[in-house]
Amino acid sequence: MSGGGSVPAPLAGTPSRNLLMRVVAAAVLVPLTLVCAYVGGWLWTALVTLAVNGLDIEWLMVVGAAGELRVATAGALALALNGLCLSFGRPEAALFVSILGLIGVALLSSQRRGWTIAGFVYAAAAQFAAVLVRADSEMGFAALIFVLLIVWATDIGGYFAGRGIGGPKLWPKVSPNKTWSGAVGGFVGSLAVAGGFAASGLGKALPLLALAGVLSVASQLGDLFESAVKRRFGVKDSSHLIPGHGGLLDRLDGLVAALVLAVIVGLLRYGADGIGRGLMVW
Repeated sequence: MSGGGSVPAPLAGTPSRNLLMRVVAAAVLVPLTLVCAYVGGWLWTALVTLAVNGLDIEWLMVVGAAGELRVATAGALALALNGLCLSFGRPEAALFVSILGLIGVALLSSQRRGWTIAGFVYAAAAQFAAVLVRADSEMGFAALIFVLLIVWATDIGGYFAGRGIGGPKLWPKVSPNKTWSGAVGGFVGSLAVAGGFAASGLGKALPLLALAGVLSVASQLGDLFESAVKRRFGVKDSSHLIPGHGGLLDRLDGLVAALVLAVIVGLLRYGADGIGRGLMVW
């Protein structure tokens, strides 16, 4: 028998192995995302469309409607047509397709209709937001990178602060591993990103810091929202697609929330043709 304070070897190495898998997955996915974001246009839209189809499928799996192939097919077809319309710069056509897709999903669903509809809306909103932020020819790339780095810094800062500091839980009934220290660490990480952009001349410091803070909070709320949905259906991970991260829903939940909020801010400030400028120019 080992001493009372010892930890079995397999368990002791688990956090390190999990961190290593996270790093390896990021080393593959981050460069791919950045290259597609830089190129923009159809390549970025194609990557986004592929990702949101994964989101919709994982959502159906989480809510227990994965067996409804007609619903999954209708959603996938609508999202693919959305991507085609958006790649040609026709968001109004994509909106029309989304409405038809929503109707199709609603009519074809025979179980948990409300949840399947919510999943399609979630995926379509993510698709529109990710493409429209990048579509601004003047500041789209900078705005997209700003949002991506905010979400990544929030995730990284929260991970290390939560594990290194610990302390009171943020919302144990929904996400038992998240702590207030992690939330603060993620928030501070987002401010560091905003400071870097301001120092590089890509916007004014105070507005960028305020925007970064709001987007960081949105990212964390998006994470909690997805955790609440999984908790509602007794699911731990949306899938095991990404080593160390779970599924696409687990990886992109915060980004979806931040991108949707970013689009709203950009639309209110500069309209549909200047979403990137609406985020970066103050």
